[in-house]
Amino acid sequence: MKESPLLSEVELALESIRPYLESDGGNVKVVEIIEDHTVKVELIGACGSCPMSPMTMKAGIEEAIKKQVPSIKEVIAINLTPLSK
Repeated sequence: MKESPLLSEVELALESIRPYLESDGGNVKVVEIIEDHTVKVELIGACGSCPMSPMTMKAGIEEAIKKQVPSIKEVIAINLTPLSK
C-alpha cells in the first residue's frame, strides 16, 4: 500500500494498542484505506482466531484509530471471526 499522511496517522494510532495485541500473540496490519475514509485491517497471529477479536476490534483497534484520526469513519477487519451464538 502506498504511504500517505493518513496511513501514517493510522499506523501511529495502532502503535498505542500494538503492545497489548503482541502480548497475547497477535497483531494488526492495515490492508487499505478507501476513499470514504474506511480503514480495512487484518488481524494476524492469535488475534485472527481469538473469540475476543470482535471486542478487541471495536473497543481497542477502532477506538484507538478514531480517537487519533477523527476523519476515519469506520474500521473493518477483513478476517474477523464472527461471534458465535
